[in-house]
Amino acid sequence: MQIVSAISHRLDWSDLQVVLAVVEAGSLAAAARGLGVDHTTVLRRIGAFEEQLGVRLFERKPTGYARTAAAEELAATARGMQDAVHDVERRLAGRDLRVTGNVRVTSTDTLARQLLPAALAGFAREHPGIELELSTTNAMVSLTKRDADIAVRPTRTPPENLIGRRVAEVAFAIYAAPAYLSRTAKRRPLRDHTWLAPDDSLASTTIGTWMRRELAGVRPVLRTDTLTSLCSAAVAGHGVSALPCYLGDPTPGLVRVRGTIPSMTTQLWVLTHADLRTTPRVRAVVDWLVTALAANRALFEGRQPAR
Repeated sequence: MQIVSAISHRLDWSDLQVVLAVVEAGSLAAAARGLGVDHTTVLRRIGAFEEQLGVRLFERKPTGYARTAAAEELAATARGMQDAVHDVERRLAGRDLRVTGNVRVTSTDTLARQLLPAALAGFAREHPGIELELSTTNAMVSLTKRDADIAVRPTRTPPENLIGRRVAEVAFAIYAAPAYLSRTAKRRPLRDHTWLAPDDSLASTTIGTWMRRELAGVRPVLRTDTLTSLCSAAVAGHGVSALPCYLGDPTPGLVRVRGTIPSMTTQLWVLTHADLRTTPRVRAVVDWLVTALAANRALFEGRQPAR
């Protein structure tokens, strides 16, 4: 189906972005959240675009909006245009020789709570010409699409399209509050403890994978969508939780229930896209973060004395 030749009006890139967002997100509501607008705005934009084209892009179904072949074709076109734009942006950014400008860093909620703020504050004092942004998410955002310039992530397998430097091993242990341990034997079998767990959005994380393998059938009393809230629940005495040692060991009100768990060990990486590796401002942030974070290697690797 070739719909472009039948269109008498010039396609608006912003309209194509809306169609692509709906197709990739799978619903109007999810697309609206991704675009930073409300649901009615997306609905109105889609309706106006359909009227302009004279083509139905989405069919209303009891389960939501189903995309048509026309929407699939427009989304494929928009995706190709978007990829081309991102490719040009990365290559141009890679040629920028200024040690000024904006650098976007993405990392997990745990690193953003414990160690990254101090590292970034030190960098800002030394490089006032570089404006930093920190995005906190537990998902690996796309550096290919320039959602960020640098990713600081615990992972065993960094994406193949990124380059980076390994900072340290990341150890995990099980933690609880003294209040919980005052009423529960510390050395009881792990399955018999009251467990806190990450929810389905974190199912692929180190903790989620380990719990499915080692504690199958155990029903947690609480699930959360961030490890920082998991940590807070443990501090409140709600139960035990597996946590990275760089989060659990320095947190007041937590003690280790067990030593480090070798099968959970992962690695900390500072990653960027190959096209950006020689950009001075990006390289400056990468070098600084590697050095600053490596200074905490003993904490990352769980080698400070357990409390």
